Formats: sequence, C-alpha cells, structure tokens
Amino acid sequence: MEKIIVIGGGGHAKVLVSVLKSVPWDVVGYTDPQDRGVILGVPYAGDDTILPELLRALDGRCAVIGLGKIDASPTRIFLQERVTALGFGFPVIASARAVVNDEVELGAGTAVFDGAIVNSGTVTGSGCILNTNSTVEHDCRIGDNVHVASGATVSGGVTVGTNCMIGAGATVVQGVSICHDCLIGAGAAVVGDIERPGTYLGVPARRTE
Repeated sequence: MEKIIVIGGGGHAKVLVSVLKSVPWDVVGYTDPQDRGVILGVPYAGDDTILPELLRALDGRCAVIGLGKIDASPTRIFLQERVTALGFGFPVIASARAVVNDEVELGAGTAVFDGAIVNSGTVTGSGCILNTNSTVEHDCRIGDNVHVASGATVSGGVTVGTNCMIGAGATVVQGVSICHDCLIGAGAAVVGDIERPGTYLGVPARRTE
C-alpha cells in the first residue's frame, strides 16, 4: 500500500481516514495545530512544521487535505497549494463504496466519499469534496475547491465555479451555471443561472448577502 499523510485532524479528517482505508492507503499520520489523539488508528504526527520531515520519510510523497469546507472561502485550496509547493503530490481519493463512471476526470486532491455518484463526462478541478451520497450527473464542469455536500444533487450539464459550497440536500437543476464563490444553502434549489457571488437560500434559491 502507498503511504499518505492527512493534513488536518477534525471530523472531516475522521471520515476521510475511513475512506482511505477502504481503498486502501497506508495512512501514516495526520498533522494539525493541536494533538487530537489517535484517529481511527492514525497517530498525530505534529503540526504543519513537521511536513518537510515527513516528505523525506514518505516514498510516494502523497498527502490529502483533511480540513472540511462549510463556506465559499479558498482556505482549503490555498493549503493544498502550499503543501504542493513543499513537494507533496495530491492523488484523487475515491471510496471503494462510491461510483465514478467512465470518462470522468477528477482533479488533484479531490475526494469522493461513500455512496457518492459521479457520472460520465464530468470534470472537476483540484481539491474538491464530493461528499457522502452526493450526486454529480453527466457532463458537469466543477471548478477548484468545490464542496458538494452530503445528499446534494448536481444535475446534468451544470457548471460550478471555484470555491463554491453546495449545501447538504441542495439541488441544482440541469444546465445551470453557478459563478465562483457561492454558498448554496442546505436544501436549496438552484433553478437558474447564478452570476453574482454570495449566499443563496431557499426554493428557488435567492441571494441573501
């Protein structure tokens, strides 16, 4: 098994460790500003200052971001870029219990969680999260650092810009385009193009800020 280090040790990292073990990867440790103890058998390696030392110890030099995403900020992708600059690679992580169909292209560091479905013709950018039981239908274009949260549905032919968050249980109808830096609230329904960054809530989804 290839070795990998998880950057972050919160709740998202815990689920990610389970996914990594299903593939399987050898998760040698996690980094975090604080020691959160052993996570599903994975030890604390130290804060991010330990990464250059870990890089020398890992044959495959692989890492994955274990920091979650609940907003439209670029924090996760900035972290991935910084760790990449140290020399780490960010493989695609797809759960053994997910469905990734033919002719799908997933960007570096993208993670596909249990029960997620990604259908043919879809392309994602780097550092995306396709969370538990989410669906990204055919021929979608998903930008960097997009989180499609648990149970959300992105219908066929949708375009989603960078840094977006599609909340739990939200629905984006076919052919819609969402610009960069948008937060689509849980349970919202996007039925038309969104051209202005901001937070969108409700059915149909409307901008609130």
